[in-house]
Amino acid sequence: MATAVDPSNTRLGWIGTGVMGRSMCAHLINAGYTLTVFTRTPSKAQELISMGAHWVDTPKAVASQSDVVFSIVGYPSDVRQVILDSNSGALSGLRQGGVIIDMTTSEPSLAVEIHSAASAAGCSAIDAPVSGGDRGARNAALSIFAGGEESIVQRLNPLFNLLGKVSYMGAPGKGQFTKLGNQVVIASSMVGLCEGLIYAHKAGLDLNHFVDAISTGAAGSKSLDLYGSRILNRDLEPGFYVNHFVKDLGICLRECQNMGLALPGLALAQQLYLSLKAHGEGDLGTQALILALERINNLSLQSEASAIGKL
Repeated sequence: MATAVDPSNTRLGWIGTGVMGRSMCAHLINAGYTLTVFTRTPSKAQELISMGAHWVDTPKAVASQSDVVFSIVGYPSDVRQVILDSNSGALSGLRQGGVIIDMTTSEPSLAVEIHSAASAAGCSAIDAPVSGGDRGARNAALSIFAGGEESIVQRLNPLFNLLGKVSYMGAPGKGQFTKLGNQVVIASSMVGLCEGLIYAHKAGLDLNHFVDAISTGAAGSKSLDLYGSRILNRDLEPGFYVNHFVKDLGICLRECQNMGLALPGLALAQQLYLSLKAHGEGDLGTQALILALERINNLSLQSEASAIGKL
């Protein structure tokens, strides 16, 4: 991959077209790239197929028709299967000199393993998890954290720039470590946001006015901007699934154990999110944390909206 990537010389593959992947893949198609896609549920790729993407039935088939293969799937076990499986994995079908970019939030050690396997096959691998949720994916405004060879990341910049802003973080696995650190920050931020809304509700404040008032002060945050109004409107649809966030926080806690780190805020957030999963709410978005805090306090923010509606 010595030449700069552009639609005339670089065929792209995409594995995983869920909430995030669908929008990200669409940006690349709209930029003129030829896309071959695989997803376990073909109907999820229908919109991309109608835009011109070609669907195939294995990750290996994606890679055999691609120079650069992106993956964004659910869990580390999925990453291992779609990339490293000896029969159907992408690496087994990728030509020498090809590149695999895994954008799933996954284990740093797995990113290192994939990089080693790719190098042994004469290929390259970059771990490039993203932050920004469904809105960031739709608006091509994702934060992308890249680990691997810096020269490869620089060559891939024309692709990353179609999805958001890339930051090179260092050696293989460092992109994943960055994303996990990002999740540590988000976890406690979401607890703070939801607790603040619960407190304001109990104090009898108008919650929309409360959110507007604090958003321009020190409490203003990306979490407040992205999720404050969604919570108040009871929009709990996933920009990022609770199930996947529980997975991420679990990886964070295991890494903390390996490092000998105590992060009590992270542990508390993980327990609260686990309670959502126990209530069957794992397919809601991370802003559904409000439900756990409502249950603890035996109240509902909806009661305020209902009361206002009756006035």
